[in-house]
Amino acid sequence: MEDLEPLLAVRSEERRLNGHCTWSSHTQSLESKVVEDFRRRLKYFFMNPCEKYKARGRKPWKLMLQILKIAIITAQLVSFGLSNEMMVTFKDENLMTFRHLFLKGYKDQLMGRYALYTKADVYDHIYYIINRYINLQNLTVGNLAYESTDGVHTPLSVCQEFYRNSSIDPGNETFDIDPHIDKECISIYPALSFHNGGLGTHRNFSLDFKRLLSVNIYLTLKTINLQTVRHHELPDCYVFNIMIMFDNRAHSGKIKVDVKNDVTIYECRDWNVEGTSGKLDYLLIMFDSVVILACFTSLILCTRSVINGIQLQFEFNIFFHAYYNKIVTWSDRLEFVNGWYILIIVSDTLTIAGSALKIGIQSKYLTSYDVCSILLGTATMLVWVGVIRYLGFFKKYNVRTSIELFCFAFLHNTLVNLSSFQILILTLRAAFPNVIRFCCCAAMIYLGYCFCGWIVLGPYHDKFRTLDKVTECLFSLINGDDMYATFLKIRYKGYMVWLFSRLYLYSFISLFVYMVLSLFIALITDTYETIKHHQQDKAPVSQLQAFITECRDEPESGRYQTDEEPASCCFCSWCFSGCSEKT
Repeated sequence: MEDLEPLLAVRSEERRLNGHCTWSSHTQSLESKVVEDFRRRLKYFFMNPCEKYKARGRKPWKLMLQILKIAIITAQLVSFGLSNEMMVTFKDENLMTFRHLFLKGYKDQLMGRYALYTKADVYDHIYYIINRYINLQNLTVGNLAYESTDGVHTPLSVCQEFYRNSSIDPGNETFDIDPHIDKECISIYPALSFHNGGLGTHRNFSLDFKRLLSVNIYLTLKTINLQTVRHHELPDCYVFNIMIMFDNRAHSGKIKVDVKNDVTIYECRDWNVEGTSGKLDYLLIMFDSVVILACFTSLILCTRSVINGIQLQFEFNIFFHAYYNKIVTWSDRLEFVNGWYILIIVSDTLTIAGSALKIGIQSKYLTSYDVCSILLGTATMLVWVGVIRYLGFFKKYNVRTSIELFCFAFLHNTLVNLSSFQILILTLRAAFPNVIRFCCCAAMIYLGYCFCGWIVLGPYHDKFRTLDKVTECLFSLINGDDMYATFLKIRYKGYMVWLFSRLYLYSFISLFVYMVLSLFIALITDTYETIKHHQQDKAPVSQLQAFITECRDEPESGRYQTDEEPASCCFCSWCFSGCSEKT
């Protein structure tokens, strides 16, 4: 404030001599310098990394880090996706094996239509399942084994659920029923059954079909996924908790049969693979650590940039109030908050959390494949969407301009009164290069959705099982093909995955259908070039843009090679003096 006293004294003396506020030449020079420095500072803030490099010679470390992130995060996702794909394939193939082993007369594509209609068939199928379970070791070609606890095999359990009491007589149109549900179970040990020579002791297990709700058969089997050895990954041990359900809840005369499988994955207790020392696992963990470090660095840099933008927004608000005696609009204030940085911060946070889970899964301490898939898939999608920001550094790839052009074309397409042949010629001549550029931008979003759908929905949807199937499925959805079937075929394995699949499909279909429609509108109009020139010559529409445009200094001019702090101090002093004068 001591520096302000000479300036305030000069202004007070001028006010006394002239009767109004008259600036001295020194004060006017100071004001002009502060305003120009602040205007130049604002212009520098809104430059892209390439322009900032030309202006001050600062290397765009943040830009290079984002480009590096795109590569390593995509590589990480592909690595996890391939490993996850092997796990999902192994689970699905085992589920198919269980259906063929334990369902009598089962054929592929029958699940959902597999049903029984007579009492004899129900008893026959239950005994069939028990016998197949007992003779499993002599039947299966896989590495299946019984689960054992303290040297005793885990038994197969047959449980029936039924109404406590009921008296039903459809002929007389009468019934008396107690809706309370009772449950009765029997256990069958494989070893004991072999020694006893049959199932005679359990054949008195009877079912009252008028009261029966369901018969559930529970059995537990163990195996090892050996296919990962060929991909230089340590095999995991699997526990399959299988439930075969005979559903009679409808009491319609049709008992539906379904096989459900709950899988537990854990690290094998004792393993040895010739010529393998586990080095690849350590390399993968190190790579995941590098991803976490890069994302954490990016998170800090982007957070700092957001904070700097907010601080500069407050300074601009004070300046505008002191200089123009106006309040800055919220639309201008929000321009200081870079939405791309917010996108990167969210992506980095998801990647760090997903990478930490992936390390836990790789180390066999965790098995949260679904959560990890959602985190890494969403993060990768956001990273690829963020590529559009870098394409926006080039004028011909400006995303905002493209969207405005499409909207303008939509509003004016009814004014175009040309023949179809003329429209086709004009489209090929003028719009085709710009459409290709727009498709490049759309391809970034498309790839993001492909990776995300593959990693998250692959375990639960046949159309998302492999990356090439995902691209074909999404392309079909863009064209409006098979939409309902895609929604319907998702296998419900939990509310979280089901909800994510709905958000994923709804957002993709809405976004890309509108993009395709906009692109189609652009193809049938010849207004693109006119609108482009209109956008180039368009004057700034906001107070912030109008203020910055007055700065004519180019990035290569060398005028930005100054320290920001002195200008900031002078600016604050000038603002305080201006406020004092108004009071």
